[in-house]
Amino acid sequence: MGRSVETVAIILFGVVGLSHILQPKAWAEFFILLRGKGGPGAFLDGFLNLPLGAVIVAFHNIWSGISVVLTVVGWGLLIKGLIRFCAPKQALRMMARVSLERSWEFQVAGAALVVLAGLLGYGVYAG
Repeated sequence: MGRSVETVAIILFGVVGLSHILQPKAWAEFFILLRGKGGPGAFLDGFLNLPLGAVIVAFHNIWSGISVVLTVVGWGLLIKGLIRFCAPKQALRMMARVSLERSWEFQVAGAALVVLAGLLGYGVYAG
């Protein structure tokens, strides 16, 4: 099961990471739109993070080797989803830093996601 979760994560992180690199302004506009919706926007962001985090935590509880990176990311996504659902005002404050002028930050995050996908891919297919 762990390898299947890693494969799903490789695909998701790779695609979303490339999208962040290629479409940073669209991502900024998306988060500005979510922020503009208030609490429901924070909830929607929670719905985007919580499921993947829950799957990783539930089915990829691996604490050794390269695979530990995905487990830690899964816990991070789970905590992010928890904040979005249980403290939406705090989530909106965190989302307040997003602006079109700072959309380049999505490219940095995207590059990190692509590197993460590559690292996980190496672990899955070389191991």
